[in-house]
Amino acid sequence: MSLDNVRLSQSAKDQLVKLKRITGIKNWNTLCRWALTLSLQDPTPPLVREINADSNVEMTWKTFAGTYGDIYMALLKQRCILDGQEPTEENVAHTLMIHLHRGIGHLAGRQDLKSVSGLVSLALT
Repeated sequence: MSLDNVRLSQSAKDQLVKLKRITGIKNWNTLCRWALTLSLQDPTPPLVREINADSNVEMTWKTFAGTYGDIYMALLKQRCILDGQEPTEENVAHTLMIHLHRGIGHLAGRQDLKSVSGLVSLALT
């Protein structure tokens, strides 16, 4: 597993398609950033430990993180440390995948999420 490319599972892709339709957000990476930060703020570890990255949705780390790459990297490394893992590249990549998928699932499962303003409201709670 590497941070060079972020590849999603088919179920995460399907959930993102739904989220794109609901929110009007056109880019995968924008929704993925929301999902990652939502999951990282949850102090419990994700239940899913292995992700089957079997979809055709793939983006480079630079596309995923954009100009805030250093911030996302610091958040991921901090989470590794909080979870008792050394922040190696492999552990950081694994942390990214499990939190990204958990966050996508949480967003897609919210019945009250009807628009981009719903995402903003979610961030403010």
